[in-house]
Amino acid sequence: MTLISLDFALLWLVTGILYYVFPLKKRWTVLLFSSLVFYFAGGLSTGYFMLFTIVCIWLVALWLDKYNNIQKKYLNSHPELTRDEKKQYRLSVQHKKRLVLALGLVVCFGFLVFLKYFNFLSDQTFSVLHLFGVKAAAPKINLALPLGISFYTLQATSYIIDVYRGKLAAEKNPAKIALFVSFFPQIIQGPIGRYGALAPQLFEGNRFDPVKFRHGLELALWGVIKKLTIAEYIGLIADNVFDNYTEYTGFVIFLGSVAYGFQVYADFSGGMDIISGIAETFGIEMAVNFERPYFARSIAEFWRRWHITLGAWMRDYVFYPLSLSKAFAKMGKKTKKVFGTYIGKMLPTFLASFISFMLVGIWHGSSWKYIAYGLWNSVIITGSILLDPVYKRVIEKLKINTEAFSWRLFQILRTFFLVSIGRIFSRADSLRISLSMLKRMFSEFNPWVFTDGTVLNLGASGKQLILIFVMLLVLLVVGVMQESGMKLRKKLDEQNLLFRWIFIIAAVCFVLIYGAYGGDFNASDFVYQQF
Repeated sequence: MTLISLDFALLWLVTGILYYVFPLKKRWTVLLFSSLVFYFAGGLSTGYFMLFTIVCIWLVALWLDKYNNIQKKYLNSHPELTRDEKKQYRLSVQHKKRLVLALGLVVCFGFLVFLKYFNFLSDQTFSVLHLFGVKAAAPKINLALPLGISFYTLQATSYIIDVYRGKLAAEKNPAKIALFVSFFPQIIQGPIGRYGALAPQLFEGNRFDPVKFRHGLELALWGVIKKLTIAEYIGLIADNVFDNYTEYTGFVIFLGSVAYGFQVYADFSGGMDIISGIAETFGIEMAVNFERPYFARSIAEFWRRWHITLGAWMRDYVFYPLSLSKAFAKMGKKTKKVFGTYIGKMLPTFLASFISFMLVGIWHGSSWKYIAYGLWNSVIITGSILLDPVYKRVIEKLKINTEAFSWRLFQILRTFFLVSIGRIFSRADSLRISLSMLKRMFSEFNPWVFTDGTVLNLGASGKQLILIFVMLLVLLVVGVMQESGMKLRKKLDEQNLLFRWIFIIAAVCFVLIYGAYGGDFNASDFVYQQF
C-alpha cells in the first residue's frame, strides 16, 4: 500500500470516519489500528522487526524512567547532602542509565545494521581477507528490508535518549509507543518525529476542524502535483542520462544530475506534503521537513532546509554530544598548542560535523557511493568552516557587498552547483560509475548541446519538456512567495468561495489530465522509500 493508490485513499477515508466517530480519548486507537493495517499490508515477515523495536524501547524507557524517579526521590529526601555528594550520586545513577541506554541502542541499531548493511560489510570484510589468501565466500542474508526501518529506528531511539536525558517521562502503555513508531502516514519516508511534539497530538485526540481538514487536503493535493507532474517527468531525463552515461559528456552529464536533483526534491517534498496533509486532516501537525532548500546560500544551510528532521536528529544526538564531550574538549586543548588557537578551538566542531555528515551519507544506503556522498558534504562543510576567516578577508579586500542581490544569487547558484555534483554520487549505480561520470562531465566543454537539439532528446518528449518547464517555473514562483513569508493556503482562504472551488477543481483536473501514471510510470514509488 503506497501513498498514491486507491488502497491508501480508502484506508484514509475509513480511518477519518472512524476517527471522528470514536470518543475523543479513544481516537488514538483508530490511528493505531490503521497504522498496523497499513504496515502489515506490505507483508508480515518483516513487520516483526518493528514490533520487537517497539517492545525494546518501551521496556528500556521504563527502566530509564525508574532510575530517573529513584534519583529524584533520593535527592529530594536527602537535602543534607553536599554538592559533591549529590554529584557523586548522580554520576553513579548516570552510569547505570548509560548501560541501559546502550542496551536499547545496540538492539535498535543492531537490527538496522544487520538488515541493511550486513551484506555490504560482509563483502568488504571478505574482500580484504582475499588479499591474505582467504578464499571463503562472503556470507549473505536474504531478508527483505522492513518498510521504513531507517526512519522508525531514528524516531524510536530519539525517544529513549530523551527519556535518558530526563526530558520525557516514559509512556507506560506499549500500544501508544506502537502508534508513535508506526503512525501510518509517516512510516514510509518520515518526517522523523520527536515524542515530545508528536505524542500529545496522537494520544489526546483532536476535534474536527474544517479549516485544518481543508488545508490538509490542499497540501496533499500540492504534493500529488509535485510528484506526478514534476518528479515523474523530469525523472525520465535523469534516468536516461544515468542509465546511458557512457553516451554523454560535459553539460549533458551535469543536466542529468540537475534533473535528478529536481526529481528527488519534487518526489520527496511532494511525499512530505501528502503525509503532512493527511496527518493534518486528523488535526495532527507533522514536523516540517523541507524549507525551499534550493534557495540555500551554502551547503550547511542547504542541509538545514533539506530533510530537516534527519539533520536535526544528527545535530541533537550526534553533533552536540560529540562536540561538547570531554574527549573532544581535551583534543581541542592539545591541538591549540600545535595548530594555534583557531584550529584548536574549532577542531571539535570540524570533527563532529564531519562525522555527522558521514553518518548522513551512510544512513542513505549500504554502498561506497553513499559513503562518498557523505564525504562530499562533510569535506565541503568542514572546509567552509575552516576557511571562513580567509573568505572574510577576501570579501573585505574585494569590497563585495554581501547584502546585494547579485552576491546572494551567486551564493545560491554556487550551492546549487555543489549540491548537483553531490547528486551524482547518490544517483549513480556505484562509486566507480559516479567517478566515471564526473570525469566525463569535466572532460569536455560542449555548450553546443544547448543549440544542436541534444538537450531536447534526453528521454522526455516535447510536450513533457514544456510541462516540466512550466511546472518548474510554478515551483520557483511558489518558493519565492513562501520565502517572502506568504502563507498560500491562508491566502486562498481569503478568496471568494466560488474562486476557491474553481481553483481546487482546476488543480485536480490538471493532475488527472497531465499527471504521470500508468504505462511506463510507477507513480506509487517514492525515491526515499528505498532508504
